[in-house]
Amino acid sequence: MGALVLHGFTGNPSSMRIQAEALASAGYHVELPRLPGHGTTVEEMITTDWSDWTGEVEAAYRRLAERADTIVVAGLSMGGSLTLWTALQHPEVAGIVCVNPATMPQAGDVVEMVKGMVEDGAEVMPGIGSDIADPDVTELAYADTPLQPLLSLVEDGLAPMADRYGDLAMPLLLITSKQDHVVEPANSEHLAANHGGEVEHIWLERSYHVATQDYDRDLINEKMIEFVGRVAGA
Repeated sequence: MGALVLHGFTGNPSSMRIQAEALASAGYHVELPRLPGHGTTVEEMITTDWSDWTGEVEAAYRRLAERADTIVVAGLSMGGSLTLWTALQHPEVAGIVCVNPATMPQAGDVVEMVKGMVEDGAEVMPGIGSDIADPDVTELAYADTPLQPLLSLVEDGLAPMADRYGDLAMPLLLITSKQDHVVEPANSEHLAANHGGEVEHIWLERSYHVATQDYDRDLINEKMIEFVGRVAGA
């Protein structure tokens, strides 16, 4: 049994390391890739897009498939988006775990605003990282949000997938923070309403967007290990 674990936009593997280590301790093979342009510099990320990130995810999936006959995929935020993309590419996936996933493109006026900023020569806007309620924890994310990659996430990633979640038949563990200042909970509600398979939806009362590092991180681990054990035995 293997688990592919995916981090979010402008973040790096550290935001999902707690979960990856919990899965490894439970005896599963784990891949926790660093997405291109992440964990280095914003300048490097500006040169990357959805195709680069999905390319690395696919490569990690294939590495994992060499060691594990059964695979689950788990992701935070854009990692959740990439989890859904992976499940659409690989219907053999046994189950998926999405924590505060981005599932829908942003409103048209927001996209047009970002495009206008790019046309005016802007490359970045203020960052979205470290939305965490626990004051003792800080996410290692970029201080800036690169605009072209953001547009690629929305237009190349989310827009083509938003009406395809009904094609997914594998079980879904969906974990949503009631207070999320990065991805609106409506994204989770859209996925829960349209997913084609069994859905277990857990709402978090205490954590913000980066829930995997926040007050509910132990609860997430507990529910995730329980879910993976169940779908692995299915």
